[in-house]
Amino acid sequence: MSGDDAEALFEDFYPRLAGWCRGLVDSDATAHDIASEAFTRLWSRWSTVQRPESYLFGVAANLVKKHWRGLERERRATRRLGAGYREHAPAADQGLEVRSLVEALPDRLRVPVLLYYYAGLPVDEIASALRRRPGTVKSDLHKARERLRIALRGLHEITT
Repeated sequence: MSGDDAEALFEDFYPRLAGWCRGLVDSDATAHDIASEAFTRLWSRWSTVQRPESYLFGVAANLVKKHWRGLERERRATRRLGAGYREHAPAADQGLEVRSLVEALPDRLRVPVLLYYYAGLPVDEIASALRRRPGTVKSDLHKARERLRIALRGLHEITT
């Protein structure tokens, strides 16, 4: 691919990628940082990447995951600090949302969910980006849906 192809890809695809990231990280600045980093990594491998869009979503998904881990470390540290000032530390957040349940999925299940449901990539592209067979991706998506269904049912039972 040529430099013109790279420029056209950036102009056409960057807003979509940054918007997808924005929906996952709740911060414009962080979303743009992640999208920019994904493109930077793509440029370094430009001549070897077969499907640039899939590659970008895969890199961005990993960067989002890294961001979420950092937030969770901050939350734990804040709870530990706050626990010293309170007699009773609060239980897990009562207002769990689907996003937090997705964050809690193991990596193997979380990334396909992010790429399929949040990025809208087809199973074949996800399989290519993750270097898995399409059947394996379908199986991982099924397992993730089952875990989310059980978690949501449990959450509903707690609140009713």
